[in-house]
Amino acid sequence: MSDSAPSWLRQALPSIERGLGGLAVAGLADEKALGRGGLALSSPAFADGGELDPCFAADEEDAVAPPLEWTAPPPGTQELVVIVEDPGAAAAEPTCHWLVWGLPGQRGVLLEGEVPPRVGKNSKRNSEWLLPEPPIDDTAHTYVFQLFALDLPLTLMPGASREELVAEMKDHVTAVALLTATFDREEQEADDWEEDDFE
Repeated sequence: MSDSAPSWLRQALPSIERGLGGLAVAGLADEKALGRGGLALSSPAFADGGELDPCFAADEEDAVAPPLEWTAPPPGTQELVVIVEDPGAAAAEPTCHWLVWGLPGQRGVLLEGEVPPRVGKNSKRNSEWLLPEPPIDDTAHTYVFQLFALDLPLTLMPGASREELVAEMKDHVTAVALLTATFDREEQEADDWEEDDFE
């Protein structure tokens, strides 16, 4: 699937070898939209390309969604949307971990575990942050956090599907910012096994 990804996206995410063409950003944005107006997405919990803490993944009890923060979008932005996907999943399409919209078109934050204004159905058909749970001993999976600035407010109600959200966003994305994090369960599982040995 990476062969179908636009060249600008391959350059923006060079560490991802497969599945880029299936990401929402591949079909919704172009090179001009990437970082337009200085739009940037970051997290106080991990650096771009860094490791996702287990407290945001399935191996940890009471795991929650990671915190995010972003700079001011271009003037005229009516709404912001966050889509988080794993393009390296074994399925034909990327695994959708989070669909968030209804965010004001301004500089802002989502705190750790905060409930966003509107959340759609992830790949498990739940309206929440889908906890990363890659196969044990699989290579590290990369999670792509995609922030979209839109030139109109969305009317979608909570619980909408990825397909419905993407359809509403089409031709209305004015800027986009990308952030990635990796997660590998092998190391975490090994740590748990060592702790069990001493119990």
